[in-house]
Amino acid sequence: QVQLVESGGGLVQAGGSLRLSCAASGRTFVNYAMGWFRQAPGKEREFVAAICGYGGATHYADSVKGRFTISRDNAKNTLHLQMNSLKPEDTAVYYCAAGDSAYHLLSKYDYWGQGTQVTVSS
Repeated sequence: QVQLVESGGGLVQAGGSLRLSCAASGRTFVNYAMGWFRQAPGKEREFVAAICGYGGATHYADSVKGRFTISRDNAKNTLHLQMNSLKPEDTAVYYCAAGDSAYHLLSKYDYWGQGTQVTVSS
């Protein structure tokens, strides 16, 4: 079992920045690829970014490429998502997830956090 707890969400104006964190506990953190997903009201949960176990490979959704950066600190069992140049359409609940590979598919992830709300005002 892996327990995941997100933090760092909040309200920010368009063009601003936020840094999300995900604290992991349980099994060896480095063994898991990690991902960030988001879900806006009335929409399906969608892929945002993913990173492999040792942090060497990252993947991003086209909608966030160049604005968001995923990173991990395996010594501290922590995942981060630095979000810059935020837009109102980035408003959503953001979830971190742990799985076997850094895929963009929800089904590839076995463990999920409870989510943190990000609201971007125009």
